[in-house]
Amino acid sequence: MYDPVPMTALSVRTPTLEIGYEAHGPGGGLPIVLLHGFPDDVRAWDDVAPALASAGYRVLIPYLRGYGPTRFLDAAAPRMAQQAAIGQDLLDFMDALGVTTAALAGYDWGGRAACIAAILAPERVHALVTIGGYNVQNALAPPRPAPPAQERRYWYQWYFNTERGRAGLERNRREMCRLLWQEWSPSWKFDDATFDRTAPSFDNPDFVPVVIHSYRVRLATRPPITVPTVVLHGAEDAVTPSRLSADDLSRFPAGTQRRVVDGVGHFMPREKPGEVVDALLKVLG
Repeated sequence: MYDPVPMTALSVRTPTLEIGYEAHGPGGGLPIVLLHGFPDDVRAWDDVAPALASAGYRVLIPYLRGYGPTRFLDAAAPRMAQQAAIGQDLLDFMDALGVTTAALAGYDWGGRAACIAAILAPERVHALVTIGGYNVQNALAPPRPAPPAQERRYWYQWYFNTERGRAGLERNRREMCRLLWQEWSPSWKFDDATFDRTAPSFDNPDFVPVVIHSYRVRLATRPPITVPTVVLHGAEDAVTPSRLSADDLSRFPAGTQRRVVDGVGHFMPREKPGEVVDALLKVLG
């Protein structure tokens, strides 16, 4: 593990949000935007950012909507978190910072935002590392049933589609998030201090409505990604299986590299940060 990361905590205003973010590395370096997932925050990248900054890149790590210091500008705005919204948040974040093009890396919600940005604005994405594969979901086609053991792992999605689930997340947000860390990365032995550094981000007043909305809506189509890409999978990811269908593979450009990393669950930037750093450096050439 790296020493505490030298960084600057900042915020920037977009049309919708005041986004809290951290910045590392030289201001003139090629920007890399690192995007955390659910349930997590910018601390996920603490062992990734230093190596990228040392290589001369400008590393930008935003808190997604509903997490940490990020806030909606309009108190009356619906706390929506459909995939198109978090993808647009990323492009708005880049606009607000004057970033024309950047490399992107993300997993879970962050991987979804990165994939959507690469679809909507490929001219702005220099390269992509997506952890978990093609993270865009189709709301129109009914999903095929997964094997029973995998279906059971999606219990939280069914739970969040009930009012009891909303109330349960509101009342037990830290316990719920810690349980998901344990279930999704069964070999990762994190300590209390690691979880406690991130848990305050779940106290954001918009966390519960944003999470609930995210799991009640999905995107309508699954267009192809055309930017240079590396796909990473954790072999032990209990919520995102490492198998990649022919249909998913067809949505990436020719020459896309795919790696399945042994001994890693859902939270690869925390569990094997070197794999993420290596993928980024290689896709950036």
